Amino acid sequence: MSESASKRRIILHIDMNAFYCSVHAAEEPDLYKGKPTAVAGSVELRKGIVVTSSYEARAMGVRTGVTVRQALSVCPDLVIISPNFDLYRKYSRGFMRIAGNYTPLVEAVSIDECYLDITGSSQFGTPIEIAEAIARRVKEELSLPCSIGIAPNKLLAKMASDMRKPNAITILRRREVPTLLWGKPCQALYGIGSRTADKLLRLNIRTIGELAAADESTLTERFGVYGVWMKLAANGIDNAPVEPLHEAPKSIGHTTTLPADLTDREQYRRVLLNLADQTTRRLRHERMVSSTVQITIRDPDMRTITRSFTIATPTDTVEEVYKVACKLMDAHWKEGNPVRLLGITLQSLAYKKDTPLQLDLFSYEANPKKERLVTAMDTLRDKYGEDAILTAGMLGDDPSTLIRNKKIRGTSLQKDFLREKSAEGENDY
Repeated sequence: MSESASKRRIILHIDMNAFYCSVHAAEEPDLYKGKPTAVAGSVELRKGIVVTSSYEARAMGVRTGVTVRQALSVCPDLVIISPNFDLYRKYSRGFMRIAGNYTPLVEAVSIDECYLDITGSSQFGTPIEIAEAIARRVKEELSLPCSIGIAPNKLLAKMASDMRKPNAITILRRREVPTLLWGKPCQALYGIGSRTADKLLRLNIRTIGELAAADESTLTERFGVYGVWMKLAANGIDNAPVEPLHEAPKSIGHTTTLPADLTDREQYRRVLLNLADQTTRRLRHERMVSSTVQITIRDPDMRTITRSFTIATPTDTVEEVYKVACKLMDAHWKEGNPVRLLGITLQSLAYKKDTPLQLDLFSYEANPKKERLVTAMDTLRDKYGEDAILTAGMLGDDPSTLIRNKKIRGTSLQKDFLREKSAEGENDY
């Protein structure tokens, strides 16, 4: 990935604050919330090592890596908790699920942190609005605090999330690197440990700014390719992509709370269309198909119903999901009744390559062309954001109406796309 392409990216790093202790406080607030706590093993023998501690305990001097005996000596009121990794995994899945509602590009790097590439997620708002929405949902739905970094790459997003804790959202732009980072010691740069910092010190490189200005050949001679990476990182450059883990999801869904109650059939159909678009796009990203479409409807009094329908042939197309969602809505909701929230969840998922699809005798020749078209549109939106193509165009039967309804920015990808469609005899784009 080129440096110019990297600048266009918007990356979030979510770091759950004092995760293990926060999970216990969320699960049993009467016992642990607001108290100095620490998670450690071998509590009875008082020889266990503190894995993490709450911020109340940290304020008393309790640090990760000390023994339980040492922790109790500085904080006699410290509550020691035995680890419960099944519980931690449950909450980890919870905040990863919330993150996945805003982009399919979620990379879990540990049980309590992940990266999100939200470059193509502008339909959810600005980067700060997305970060605020995630932090709010994590707090409301899981009772957990988190810090979020916003930056043009993973390195700076990680460093941004570390700048303020707990419960903080921090933006770090590359142009701010000289002012905010160059005066700090090399070890403050994520990815550089104490031993590497000592080796840099022997080269008279003390600060991140000096590392940014260091001779690349000297760094390469001493550290190999790692030296090249360090110089780039010191200048705020990191081209590493967000790489989602490919554990098969059990369902893919999204809900939206409407800014005003909707009563008109065409109004809420447009919302269902957008939800069908978002969920099927995530489904295609996972290379999966769905056999069951479920809708969620909530009225202003918070009464909620869910209705589902299982289709004969698994699908990943927005047209099919939208059609089923509209039928469910028409069958179970009377037009004129106000709607406050709508959602679509795709269930009974399977990998597309493992699913025998029944082909229609009259459309099987068109299906490969339509799939190439949808793939090209997904690629455009991944690269240039949701507004590269007008979602409302999918009201037509053919997803190619998307292209007709909005001008796409002039790019080499667009030209290749139009050239391919022209070769197929479709010259009206």
